[in-house]
Formats: sequence, structure tokens, C-alpha cells
Amino acid sequence: MQYTPPVIGLLAIPGVLVIAFTLWDAFETMILPRRVSRRIKFTRWFYKYTWQPYSAMCRRISRQELRESILSFYGPASFLVLLALWAILLVIGFALVFRAIDFTLEGSRQTAHLGTDLYFSGTTFFTLGLGDVSSHGAFGRTLTVIEAGVGFGFLALVIGYFPVLYQAFSRREVHISLLDARAGSPPTAMGLFTRYNLSARSHDLDNLMASWEQWAAELLESHLSYPQLGYFRSQHDRQSWVAALCCILDANAVLIALAGEATARPFQLAFAMARHTAVDLGHTFGRAALKDTRNRLPEPDLKRMREALGVAWPAGAAGDEVERRLNELRAGYESDIGRISERLLMPLPPWFPDAGLQDDWETGLPTATD
Repeated sequence: MQYTPPVIGLLAIPGVLVIAFTLWDAFETMILPRRVSRRIKFTRWFYKYTWQPYSAMCRRISRQELRESILSFYGPASFLVLLALWAILLVIGFALVFRAIDFTLEGSRQTAHLGTDLYFSGTTFFTLGLGDVSSHGAFGRTLTVIEAGVGFGFLALVIGYFPVLYQAFSRREVHISLLDARAGSPPTAMGLFTRYNLSARSHDLDNLMASWEQWAAELLESHLSYPQLGYFRSQHDRQSWVAALCCILDANAVLIALAGEATARPFQLAFAMARHTAVDLGHTFGRAALKDTRNRLPEPDLKRMREALGVAWPAGAAGDEVERRLNELRAGYESDIGRISERLLMPLPPWFPDAGLQDDWETGLPTATD
């Protein structure tokens, strides 16, 4: 039996730890459908320390279209890089174990070193089967089979994981696209109200909020299970999942404040689900303190809202009570949604639509002067 120096033999310990840590991190990220709260998590470190410099670079770009275009690459590219890093860590981990047991590699008996072990580990993990280097001994052969099985399973898992990720992304974007004609681009609460008659109670508005309650629930579950989805930006200009969520919260806050004790159940349920989503995802994406503490609805805009809503907003003391309830509801979600916005560089929508902007679906239509 070949003698293995103690120092080399100890390499098995970090090798096994790297393999176990990487496999568990990949399992939690791609398979385990729950939020992981442990501090030591490679995926969390990866997104934290790659997004910070990437977003800082993008903040320096003055052209909004160019900035959004560059930001859109991060979500898909970061996940591909993460997969590559997992594979590299597994190859290194197995190579350390191979080096530790110091088994004979046929074809490299005179030059066996860590580089040879990395090469052998890589060809085994990716199941290349080149045969120029092979292991001898029962333990070495067993470890080779284990690594080949891990590599095959890892690649199969990745292939099956991409459809799941993009199906969740597609479901999210369908509702965001539907909001364009209903609330504008970007979506705003007052843009939504101009398309619906608030003075006469409409079942269309009830049904709309019920559908957005479902969307908020799906958003919460998918983005807690797969946080990397949060970095995937919308396919359409001036739209994002953060802006859509904020618009629904704003609109339901106004509807609940106006209705008071007679609030319809769809508005309450939609607001509760959307606020739950904002708070939970705020802990996931927006842990830092809110930097922009400006009031999104200052007094002049609030007065403008009262005038725009007309008879739907009562006069006198009743109108002041509506304002108080609205401010209380806004305080329950604006800091959370604001932290997400600052973290992901997805601007929050204003309360009023810009009169000079067209909806996305209107762009490209012929005008009277064409």
C-alpha cells in the first residue's frame, strides 16, 4: 500500500466539506421550496457581492434605456455564473479528496500532482470518459463512480430547473402586461382610477383586484422559493414587478380608505396579500435602511387626488378621515416596497400618470399628423 503523508491526507476534510456545502446550497436554491434563513449561504453571498458592484456601475449610466438594457443581463447571466461556480467547487472538492487518498492514476504515475487530480475530477464530473487518466484501487474507483453520478445528476437537475424558473417568470409578466392598458406605463393608481368609474360601484374593479390578489400570492411564493427571479427585469419599457405591486397597493389603499367600514372584501383581500408580499420580499431584497424617505404623496398631490376623484371623495370631516386612513395604510407598506426598489433599481411609480407619456400598447400607433 502506498504511503500517504498526513498533510496530504488531511486534504480529504476540506474536500468533503466543499462537496457537502456546495450540494446542500444547490439543493436549497433549486429544489427546497422555502425561504432559507441560515447565515452561511453561498448563493446569498454570491448575489450580494456581485449585485453591489454591478448596480453601482449601472447607477453611473445616465441614459435610462442603456442602463435598463445592461441591468436586464444580470438576472440570467448571474444564474449561469452561479451554476458554473457550483460545478467548479464540486470539481475542486472531489480533486482534494482524490489528492488526499493519493491513489495511483494510470497514465500519470510519474507526474501525479493536484493539477492531474483536478483534470481527472473535471473529466469525471462532466462524464467525458476520456480514459487517458484512470483510477486504481477500490476506494478510488468507488469515488470516481460517485463523482460521475453527482455530475450526471447535477446536469440533469439544471436542465429540468430552467423551465420551472422561466414558467414562473412568464406568469409574472403576463399580469404586468395586462396592467398596461388598465393603469398605464408605468402603472399608477390614478391612471387605474381614470379607467374605472369609482362613483358607481363596478364589478369589473372587484374582479380586477381579485385577480391581482392571486398574482401577489404567486409572486410571493415564486420569489421566496427562487429569489434570483427578483433580478429578472420586465420585458417591457417602464414596467417592473415592483412598480406593479406598488400600483396595486396604492390603488387598494385608496379604495379601502374611501369605503371605510363598508369596504368590499376584494379590496381588503388584495391589499392584505400585496402588503404581505411587499413585507416578506422586503426582507429578502431590501435589508438595508431606506435612503429615499421623501413623501410619495405630498399635500399638493393629495389635494389634487381629492379633486380628481370628485364625488367619490367625501367633503368636510369625512374627507379628512379618508385622508387619515389612507396615510395609515401607506405607512404599512411604503418603506418595504421602497427598500426593494432601491435594492433592485426598479423605480416606484408616481401616483399620477405623466400626461406626456403614452401607454406601451399605444406607442407606434399612427397619429393625426402622420
